[in-house]
Amino acid sequence: MQVLSLYEEGLREAERHKWIESQKRGIDLGDWALTDWYRRYWPLFCRLKCLEHLSGSRSWSEFAPEDFGLVGKLIRNEDLLLEMILDRAHAGMENLGILVWAHEWGLPLKRVIYILEQLNLNRAQLSPIDPPRYARPGTIQDESQD
Repeated sequence: MQVLSLYEEGLREAERHKWIESQKRGIDLGDWALTDWYRRYWPLFCRLKCLEHLSGSRSWSEFAPEDFGLVGKLIRNEDLLLEMILDRAHAGMENLGILVWAHEWGLPLKRVIYILEQLNLNRAQLSPIDPPRYARPGTIQDESQD
């Protein structure tokens, strides 16, 4: 499997944004458009790429290799709760928002917290400037140890 670079892909997306916005305005917006993309889109871009890595669909070098496909290790038979949490994560919802949602719907908070701890979506909060070797590698824990 090819391992991709989040920073290289992010730069391509920023360049694409620069081209589109420059075309709309009829002038080259230069570094302003690149900065605009990073300010507006980088956090969600990182989260979505992290979710790709965790689901096993695409491997990103900024996330630990042992976390690739982690979602498959968390799945139980007909695990609707995991799917609902992943849907909210894809929509950009943060951990606290997911916990509030789970509490309001009377969902099993212990399982929700376990899933959120394993997904560790905060690992996707990468600086667009200083790329780390890995974004806080996670560890798989046995749920029975809780």
